[in-house]
Amino acid sequence: MRDREVRQALHNRVLREHHGQPNTLVLDELGLRHGTVRVDIAVVNGFLHGYEIKSDADTLARLPTQVDVYSKVLDRATLVVGERHVEKAKLYVPEWWGIKVVCSGPRGGIDFETARSIQMNPAIDALALAELLWRDELVALLQKSGASAKFLRQPRGALYKHLVEIMPLHELRVTIRQQLKARERWRGQRPPSSGDDSLTPRPT
Repeated sequence: MRDREVRQALHNRVLREHHGQPNTLVLDELGLRHGTVRVDIAVVNGFLHGYEIKSDADTLARLPTQVDVYSKVLDRATLVVGERHVEKAKLYVPEWWGIKVVCSGPRGGIDFETARSIQMNPAIDALALAELLWRDELVALLQKSGASAKFLRQPRGALYKHLVEIMPLHELRVTIRQQLKARERWRGQRPPSSGDDSLTPRPT
């Protein structure tokens, strides 16, 4: 089972109900920390939930970095892992991460078994979360708070820092989810996927 096959099955079996919900965004390849890592599949509704796929054909070489960044940003995270990697993968992911194991279904298809139930992230990094905002979204939010035109010409990093200083984390989490769902298009990629198997996989 390869990443593409697992991704398709994840959309069709685990995430199927989310695709039909009007207030839910399901997106392939959500970049975090300005593209340092990309979440394989992100579900945005009342939470920001990321799924990272490690099929039996993948390696776990990048997983520690991915776990570190995901754990700064996501409300919830699930590792979807092939049976070959499951025991080793457990050593890399925090206890609040969920783990789903990819296995063969009764008719030879792909199925998923829950190896660890998901919990809420206890320690979101507000600055890392704010970096999900595009500059125009960031500027619009700061304008509403009374920031001057001169201030808004500062480098993006300074604007992110100011935002997290004036906006409580619980409000920032809600705002980020609203902004993600409100975007009409995604820079450099197709709109949210419904599991189209033409998606080009990225290195894992």
